[in-house]
This record gives sequence, C-alpha cells and structure tokens, in this order.
Amino acid sequence: MFTMPYTTLIPTTELAGQLDNPDWVVVDVRFVLRQPDQGERGYLAGHIPGAVYAHLDRDLSSPPIPGKTGRHPLPPLDAITITLGNWGIDDRSQVIVYDDAGGMMAGRLWWMLRFLGHDAVALLDGGWPRWLQEGRPVRSGNEARSPRQFTANPQPHLVVTAQEIEARLGDPALRLLDARTADRFRGENETLDPIGGHIPGAISAPHMANLGVEGLMLPADQLRTRYEQLLDGVPPEQAIVYCGSGVSAAHNVLAMQYAGLTMPRLYVGSWSDWVSDEIRSVARG
Repeated sequence: MFTMPYTTLIPTTELAGQLDNPDWVVVDVRFVLRQPDQGERGYLAGHIPGAVYAHLDRDLSSPPIPGKTGRHPLPPLDAITITLGNWGIDDRSQVIVYDDAGGMMAGRLWWMLRFLGHDAVALLDGGWPRWLQEGRPVRSGNEARSPRQFTANPQPHLVVTAQEIEARLGDPALRLLDARTADRFRGENETLDPIGGHIPGAISAPHMANLGVEGLMLPADQLRTRYEQLLDGVPPEQAIVYCGSGVSAAHNVLAMQYAGLTMPRLYVGSWSDWVSDEIRSVARG
C-alpha cells in the first residue's frame, strides 16, 4: 500500500505525473441526470489518458424499485466488487475520480470506495474542465485495464436508513444536512422527485457551496468553519447527510473529510427514498 495515499483531493499537477503508474486508476464519472448517455459520449470523445468510465445508473447504482427505494440505490456488494476489480482496482491502487460537475458525480464513487474500505481514493480538484484549461493530454475511445481482485470491507456505520431517521425526528441532537440547492430544500422548483420539501428538522447545506469561483474546493479551514457552524456542536460522525438520491450528498462528506472532520453518515436513499412512503412527514419553506 502507499506511504501517503491521497484520500480526499488531488491536484491536476500531481495526477499528470502519474498517468503511467500501473497502480494509479483514473475513473471518469461524468453523468447528466436528465441525459444519462451524455457523460459516456463525452468520455468516448475525450478523457484523461488511461481513464475508465463509470456510469452512475449502470455501475454505481442498482435499478430503483418504485415506491420502495430512492432513485439511485447502491448496487449489490458482489456486483460492485466485480465492477471495481474489472477496472483494475485492488488494495494497492490509488484511485482518482473526476467529472465535469465540480465533483458532484465523482463524489459518489469516492464515497462508495470509502464505504467499501478503500481509503486511497481522491477527487481530482477542478476535474475535467481544469484538466482541459491547463492543456493536459486527452485520449478518445474506450479504455480497459487488466482486472485485479478487489476485496470489499464494508463500513456499515457510515450509512443510515429512513427508519433510523424517523425514530429520531424531533431529537435536538439529530443534525440532518441537505445537500440539494436551497430552492429544492424549500420545496420550490422540484423537477426530479414527485414531492418537494425536506426532512423535518433538516438544515440546508448545498454541496456547491463547497466550491470556490474557479470550481476548486474551498480551502480546508474555510470548509471546517462552514461545517462546524452547520453542525452547531453535534459531533460530525453523528450527523447525517442526504440529497435527492445519495449522489451530491457524498460531496459534503468529502468536503468534511478534507476539512479534517470525521466522516458523517450518509442516507443513501435520500429525499427520493423518503417520499416513496407517503406517510413520512415533509417540511417546506
């Protein structure tokens, strides 16, 4: 394994010098929710040399069950273990993930690997746009790596269910951070899920506020201040993050880790799972 693996962020300058390293695995996670083939088309047209492609629906989720799950439930453990191994990832691998959405999509794979016990995974700071802006090498077409044996070591303490949240509604020690945009949190402009609003007691914590004007992650000290204010004394490992379907919320987990805070728990089903049961309470405003 590595003496000092990258576990949160990595700059483009560092990745550029490691493209020929067989133990470094680069994964392109570009994806558009309303156009699920667009990210893969972009990958085929051009990507970081050596990168394999991860499709949010096909690789990083299992098919949703209407009325029973959120939009992006986790894939079965055996399936994702095979997928990661086919991408050439094992316990020697330093994994780098990137997208063109500030890390919103790539954060899902970052979190999944951390959940599965693989800590040597980092988000490319600035992602695909910064790579292009800097004039770095690009390759087209599909790529494959020699398979390796990925060994999963799930960390169940990092996830939480709707039932666990329901049992604690009204608890002043419960800290729910909603990573969606502020308007969706308020129940306005909801276009992805059938019901707008948020889980009662949740606090709006849009994931895009983790980024600066150039699309880079804010400095660690600024992120630490942000999340300490949002947590208001609640230990980070006791906080719960969610979003629409367990994707952008992972960005908040990553930001908290980069800030030096303990990983919070993720409600993978998120809002789309919460509203799959019409009996559950909904708050607006």
